[in-house]
Amino acid sequence: MMASRTGAQSTAVVEESMAVVVEPPNLKVAALGSFLQLGDIKEEEEYEYRADMLDLTSMDIKLEEHMAAKALGKRDDEPEGPKAAWEIDLSSLHIQRAVAHGVHGTLFRAEYYEQDVAVKLLDRGENGYSTLEEIAHLRESLEDVVIIWQKLDHPNITKFISVSMETTNLMIPHLTMTVPPAPAVAHATSSHLIKHMDSKLPYKEVVRFALAMARGLSCLHSRNIVHRDVKTENMLLDEELNLKIADFGVARLEAQDPRKMTGTTGTLGYMAPEVLNGKPYNHSCNVCSFGICLWEIYCCDMPYANLSFTDASSAIVQQGLRPKIPRCCPSTMACIMRRC
Repeated sequence: MMASRTGAQSTAVVEESMAVVVEPPNLKVAALGSFLQLGDIKEEEEYEYRADMLDLTSMDIKLEEHMAAKALGKRDDEPEGPKAAWEIDLSSLHIQRAVAHGVHGTLFRAEYYEQDVAVKLLDRGENGYSTLEEIAHLRESLEDVVIIWQKLDHPNITKFISVSMETTNLMIPHLTMTVPPAPAVAHATSSHLIKHMDSKLPYKEVVRFALAMARGLSCLHSRNIVHRDVKTENMLLDEELNLKIADFGVARLEAQDPRKMTGTTGTLGYMAPEVLNGKPYNHSCNVCSFGICLWEIYCCDMPYANLSFTDASSAIVQQGLRPKIPRCCPSTMACIMRRC
C-alpha cells in the first residue's frame, strides 16, 4: 500500500480565539518539486415511433445542445460585445455539438470568431448555488481565477479564451469557458490509458506525461490557483500527445484563511483525505491528486475500481488507503507516489 502522508508537524492557525489545525503542504509540495527534477530521465412534423427504436443517446445530446444554445442566448437588454476582456461575446459564439458529459457539466464543440474551440457549460444542479449571496460569491471566486488564467501562457495548461457567467430562471449560474485545443483534436489522458490497459505505456512516456502535469501544476501553484479536480480525465492530449491541464470550472484562488476553503470538491479516487473529510485544505490537495494520477499513468488502471463510493471514502480517510504500487515500479517513481 502507498504510505500515507504523515510525519509532518501540524501548524496551528489561531484567529479570533478559534484554532484551526492545517496539515502543512511541505511533504506533498516537496514531492512535486522533486518530480520536476526528473526531467533528465530520458524519455416539427408528427411521426409515430416505437419505444424500442428510439435513440435515447442521440435525443439526450440534442437536448443538451438545445439547452446550451438557450442558456447562452443573447438577451435583448444585453449590451453588444464583451463586458470585459475575459468575457465571451455571446453574439459571436456558435455552439455546434455536445462531445462529452462530466460531473460538473457538458463539453461542447463550438466556433468563436471563426476559431474552433471547446466550450464547457457548468451545471450546478438542483443542489447548486441558488441564493443571490451564493451566486455573488461564486462569480467573485471565478473572476479571480479567470483574471489570472487569462494571462497564463504555459505549454502544459490549456489556453484560456473567454468566459461568460449567466443565470437561468432558477438562479443557477452557468460558466462557459472556451479553450483550445478543440475536441476534434484533443482527447483525455484517461482515454489514452484505457487503450493501453493490457500493453501499458513505455516508461519514457509515463515520465513525459507526469513531468508535463507536474510543470503545469507548479505554474498554477505559483499563481496561487488551486485546481481542485486534478485527474487524468482533465488532462488533455493533442495529436502529438502533448499534455495540457484543463477544466478549471471548480478552481479557486488559495484562501489566506484556511477555513474559507473546505468541502468535498473534486472526484472520488483523486481527492485528498482532508478534502474528503471536509477539513480545511490548500494547494497541497492537488499534489495528492497528482500522486494518484502518477500511479494511474504508470499502471494504466483505475484507482479503487473495486470499491464503492462509501467504502473508498471511509478507507482513504480512516485507514490512509492508497493504491498498491507494483513491485516492478522503479524506485524513484514509487518514492514520488508515496510522498504525494
